[in-house]
Amino acid sequence: MATSIPVVRFDETSKHFGEVVALDKLTLEVGEGEIVGLLGPNGAGKTTTLRTLLGLMKPTSGRAEIFGLDAWSDPIAAHRQLAYIPGEFHVWPQLTGGQILDLLGAVSGGYDAAYRDELVERFNFDPSKKGRSYSKGNRQKIAIIAALMTRAPLLVMDEPSSGLDPLMEATFQDCLRAAKARGQTILLSSHILSEVEAVCDRVAVLRQGVLVEHGTLADLRHLHAHTVEATYVGQPPILDDVAGIEDVYVQDGVIRLQVTGSTDPLLKALAEAEVPSLQMREPSLEELFHAFYDESEDVPAGTAG
Repeated sequence: MATSIPVVRFDETSKHFGEVVALDKLTLEVGEGEIVGLLGPNGAGKTTTLRTLLGLMKPTSGRAEIFGLDAWSDPIAAHRQLAYIPGEFHVWPQLTGGQILDLLGAVSGGYDAAYRDELVERFNFDPSKKGRSYSKGNRQKIAIIAALMTRAPLLVMDEPSSGLDPLMEATFQDCLRAAKARGQTILLSSHILSEVEAVCDRVAVLRQGVLVEHGTLADLRHLHAHTVEATYVGQPPILDDVAGIEDVYVQDGVIRLQVTGSTDPLLKALAEAEVPSLQMREPSLEELFHAFYDESEDVPAGTAG
């Protein structure tokens, strides 16, 4: 579905529960064919954000839109454009996995039967068993297959790979990349930072209901320090006046430090000494996440997820 309007749009969307501000003036857009990850620990506002988008919660103020449709006032039309994967999927205990997929496919308004069969095989899922016999991981496979087989323009996912083993996580990530290649849009909430790093074009970091940062991984990495590790022989390099460095450790032939901004002053200082080895790496998504969110800080009681 080609469109010039955002697939997802939050326009100063807020949600209050009494005195508790679960979501505070969230402004965010997701374009067609993008995979955007929502990051934040429990209480950050991720689930509230998705429930507002799904029309399950009325915003206290602002709007949440899907293809320009107001998610609260026009939910039926909005839901025709999306499929949802919850983090905890409850099955009908008496139905088989295949029957559950049939039911969910019918409710969604149709699905790609051939793709469903392919997904069943790729996820090594046995659709002949009764729902009550499935493990957490297999219940999650039902939710994933049911959403992906619709080929919906928008996929909304709340901790979608919860319960999957590493092999199935890799299969799931491959499916997300294939969906993106077909032009589908994905809004993904996850605690698995490696998953977000592997598939997302952009990330949005929530902290106690507030969007504290968003952008591409490259954008966010440029805001933060690089880690530098080096060895030296003889006299250590003089680093006292080098701009942008911190957490400096120089001892016994080893240098470790963080550098923010241009690395030229550091490299010039190191060149004045005998430095046989030098390694410099960008921060991981996990390091960026912890830079944005101090987990030691208390979250107000009653804050919604």
